[in-house]
Amino acid sequence: MVRLLAFAGSTRADSYNQRLLDIAAAHARGAGAEVTAIRLKDFDLPLFDEDLEARGFPPKADELRSLLIAHDGFLIASPEYNGGVSGVLKNAIDWASRPRAGEALPALAAFRGKVAGLMAATITPYGGLRGILQLRAILGTIQTVAATQNVLVPFADKAFEGAELRDPMAKQMLPTLVDRVIQMAGALGPKS
Repeated sequence: MVRLLAFAGSTRADSYNQRLLDIAAAHARGAGAEVTAIRLKDFDLPLFDEDLEARGFPPKADELRSLLIAHDGFLIASPEYNGGVSGVLKNAIDWASRPRAGEALPALAAFRGKVAGLMAATITPYGGLRGILQLRAILGTIQTVAATQNVLVPFADKAFEGAELRDPMAKQMLPTLVDRVIQMAGALGPKS
């Protein structure tokens, strides 16, 4: 069974990206994947700093890294902050990609050979495209394969009714993206 880790790059309580991610995770479970949903807010990571790293990894950074390693792929919903990836998402990636004792650079056990499905919801007309393009580049650098599909939800403040996605394009594309991630992760070889 394919194991997916689902997380959003937003920590806001009523995040549109969390709503989008929850819908994607539910579809993945219905399609037979084992999904672990986490919230980056629960990891309370300090800003990455090599001086902190030299004193020892924060326990929450190790916990996050272990979760990433244990899964075959990721569902990531990323808000777009000023045309880019959110700081909390980038910081989590930075901590998880660092080598631990006995590992040489690049230490990418949490990311190498994994698959990611990327989605974004923003109140802008761009739907998070600029941030997704940055996230794609970051993930490519750390050897994670991003599915070619994206799900972008523009005008997110009007695209949801409670927990339900109303945007017709996103509603159509989200299952396709999730199914593709499951298929790709399975082809690359699930760990279980």
